[in-house]
Amino acid sequence: MATSYLPAEPADPAGARPADPDVRPALFSPAEYDRRLEAVRRRMAYQGLSALVVTDPANLFYLTGYDAWSFYTPQMLFVPLEGEMLLYLREMDANGAFRTSWLPQEQLIGYPERYVHRPHLHPFDWVAFDLRRRGRIAPAAKGCVGLEMDAHFFSPKGYRALVNALPEWTLVDAFELVNWVRAVKSEAEIQYLRTAGRVTAAAMQAAIDAVEPGAPQNRVAAQIARAQAEGVDGAWGDFPAIVPMLPTGASADTPHLTWSDRVLQPGDAVVVELAGAHRRYHVPLARTVMLGPPSDELLRLEAAVAEGLQSVLDTMAEGVPVRELASAWNWALAGHGLEKHSRLGYSIGIGYPPDWGERTISIRSEDESVLAENMTFHIICGMWMTGYGYEVSESVRVTRTGVETFTSFPRALIRK
Repeated sequence: MATSYLPAEPADPAGARPADPDVRPALFSPAEYDRRLEAVRRRMAYQGLSALVVTDPANLFYLTGYDAWSFYTPQMLFVPLEGEMLLYLREMDANGAFRTSWLPQEQLIGYPERYVHRPHLHPFDWVAFDLRRRGRIAPAAKGCVGLEMDAHFFSPKGYRALVNALPEWTLVDAFELVNWVRAVKSEAEIQYLRTAGRVTAAAMQAAIDAVEPGAPQNRVAAQIARAQAEGVDGAWGDFPAIVPMLPTGASADTPHLTWSDRVLQPGDAVVVELAGAHRRYHVPLARTVMLGPPSDELLRLEAAVAEGLQSVLDTMAEGVPVRELASAWNWALAGHGLEKHSRLGYSIGIGYPPDWGERTISIRSEDESVLAENMTFHIICGMWMTGYGYEVSESVRVTRTGVETFTSFPRALIRK
């Protein structure tokens, strides 16, 4: 019988049901949404922006609560330095915004269906006309207008539509403005992450239980996916931004591989990387499961990673420069004659496909950021060698004096 590593934690108190179960209550208080917008506007003013065009679905969710599988079509939130925000999305999705966003209905604007997937039209053509009709173009032209130039769902065609339709605007890169505001979490967000951590623990336990000689990878993935959706008592599972990753055997020398029908064999080391999600907040976790006796090389990695990860956790606290975390990790690895060229971790929180990272702080020697209380990170100690590999990770919250981990799985190689 497999050992259970599920923590015993209280249920998430934030799941109160609304009077109408098909209209979701706001996840956060009006005061918290006001603070978020105020923080975004302070940063806009600092960057010389008179308006901001938000297209990243995680940032739309952060500012408005809007949550639907609609990000494959163009959508945007217009954020002026002063005045009301306007959320533009496909006409058929406007009702979804009404059911999930805290914005009043008059600020939810659907563009016509005839603009979807047309070779010579783009929805932002219509959005630009509507902004002009509402008198929003001239005020925004007084400064620069920021765009999320590296957002996954902001296309070159969308950019060209805005450039052609709004010659008055000076369009500039906003440099992940909202993402940086998201870096420090509120207490309410931390609670959602704790709840997501319980879903993560259930999913990882399902993975460990399913990894057996003779099991095809796709069946392991199926058990993980079921646990991710089911969650545990008081913590239902949202869809994760990334599917389970299962590098196995010799292919464990390469990260980010998913699954096939490959059958697990005695002697395989199976790397499991997954996340539990709750109300869009993600807690990633990686562990390595060994089917049989581990090799000397794998044992060497296990010892090096354990020392390095503990050194990083011991170094983390409010006020510590991020580069010191990388230094602690690198010195620990060097003592074992090893080095890791890729980053050690990254900021996490809200996630939508295709990524659960926030695309801001990266734990590496070149990062000039300083840790603040309630920043949250995925510290992924992946060592990808030649023909084998090993991964252990932790998702953590920075505290004033150290760290809080969101799960409690043993950090050693899991032997079966």
